[in-house]
Amino acid sequence: MLVLWAAFTLAFLILFIMPSDPVRLVLNSGGAGNVAATVSPEQIAAINAQFGFDRPLVVQYFSALGNALQGDFGTSLQTRQPVVDEIAAVLPGTLTLAALALIFAVLWGTTLAVLSTYTRMSWLRQILLSLPSVGASVPAFWLGLLLIQLFSFQLGWFPPMGNNGWKSLVMPMLTLSLPVGAAIAQILARSLRTAMAQPYVVTARAKGASRIRVLLHHAVRNAAIPPLTVMGLLVGQLIAGSVVTETVFSRTGLGRLVVSAVNRQDIPVVLGVVVLSALIFVITSLIVDLVYSVIDPRVNVRSLTRV
Repeated sequence: MLVLWAAFTLAFLILFIMPSDPVRLVLNSGGAGNVAATVSPEQIAAINAQFGFDRPLVVQYFSALGNALQGDFGTSLQTRQPVVDEIAAVLPGTLTLAALALIFAVLWGTTLAVLSTYTRMSWLRQILLSLPSVGASVPAFWLGLLLIQLFSFQLGWFPPMGNNGWKSLVMPMLTLSLPVGAAIAQILARSLRTAMAQPYVVTARAKGASRIRVLLHHAVRNAAIPPLTVMGLLVGQLIAGSVVTETVFSRTGLGRLVVSAVNRQDIPVVLGVVVLSALIFVITSLIVDLVYSVIDPRVNVRSLTRV
């Protein structure tokens, strides 16, 4: 709850520190010029009263916080629709994209880490270990545009934008999974090198176990703890990356909703998305803590809660 409260409070304060006026942005959102300049001060005051912006900041904060605790984030300033309904309409698409990207990132990141640890050729190991750094440094928007140019315009394999069918998920998934998979590969490869130097590995090899068996059945299980530790941050990175990815590929989702809400200073929508993102982070961290004891029996949930 502390994380959710902190996320809500910081987002609330930042939105009200912004110099722009949300009411004037609402009036000018129709694209018909500077409509706010033709509206009388009395009308602007009435709109401020309608949304509660005429009340002191502290009163607005506690009112919004009390409603948020009941699952009510108010009404969008732009669409006049309930914030919960707007988020619910776009959330499935983003969650599907993020889940597929996470699965693919874990698969290719783990494969790369295992291969770089297993190979005895130093030149190949150096090449494999350098790939995650390259992947982490590639800008998501550049990669997305490159994939569109190659697979949509030149080869015609996948649609360049939209939410129609599984083909529209392929390129956004690749774009979103690249930095996450790179982080997993970097952390797991380092952890695997440490695990392969442990005494139990020497003992297993002395008993006749092959190098690949020791790596997959012993080292990977013990080396998985550090990547799991940062899994909550990686899920947060996926949610943050969806803002750029969904914008590049013109996908309807949580990312594009955030961009539109921030540009128009739609305070209720931004607060709703921020709290939802923090909730996903908290749930992911809880699941990771529970998985610890499954992977490593030496870790138990009671010790984790004490920490």
